[in-house]
Amino acid sequence: MANLKGEEKQVFVADLFARIAKRYDLMNSLMTGGMHHRWKRRTAHVTTEGLVGPALDIATGTGDLAFAMADLPGVTASIGVDLLPEMIHQARTKQANVKSRDSAAFLLGDALSLPFADGSFACATAGFSLRNMPDLPSAIAEMFRVVRSGGRVTTLELTPMRQGPKAALFRLYFHGVVPRVGQLIAGDRGAYTYLPQSVDYFLEANRLARLFEDTGFVDVSYQTLGFGTVAIHQGRKP
Repeated sequence: MANLKGEEKQVFVADLFARIAKRYDLMNSLMTGGMHHRWKRRTAHVTTEGLVGPALDIATGTGDLAFAMADLPGVTASIGVDLLPEMIHQARTKQANVKSRDSAAFLLGDALSLPFADGSFACATAGFSLRNMPDLPSAIAEMFRVVRSGGRVTTLELTPMRQGPKAALFRLYFHGVVPRVGQLIAGDRGAYTYLPQSVDYFLEANRLARLFEDTGFVDVSYQTLGFGTVAIHQGRKP
């Protein structure tokens, strides 16, 4: 199912994430040993550094990146958008226990057709969602569109690793252990079988950087984290 495309993929992924919404945060913490919080904070800093204005998090899920950006200097508002009511509900529920709850807002919206005018935001980001987009170039192009000139777009995503011992160990864990944990904790082995497989079909970090450049971004760069399993990409809109 990880190689689905277009509307078929959108329907499949929407159903999958709706099923696991209530256990999404817990599973992320278990799968990454809690490291996903650090990666998101790092992404928030990279996204907003030196900029002033509103920030956007597409496919926000339970809102972690939107909350992280809301805490940072220069951010006048932090908006999280997600296609799924189940995820928006989890994000809004979480607001009661988050320091930045008054500075973040959550809306239903499609990453491929964002409900904002051109140049509405100082910056935009997407965390662990690109692999699930039914049309990746369109999603990147929409982020480009809604960010103003001089603004920044970033993404945080799992990335295929080069062949080697580390890649073999990661694959054993991600494809062998994670589905079993997903069955035990979330009651959904299928969802946590798809998620590792989706990395296999995703772009390597250098190819994603080229997609940023092809979209029109300049000063494109990326850094890897998590022993090379995760990449933060960034680009500036000229």
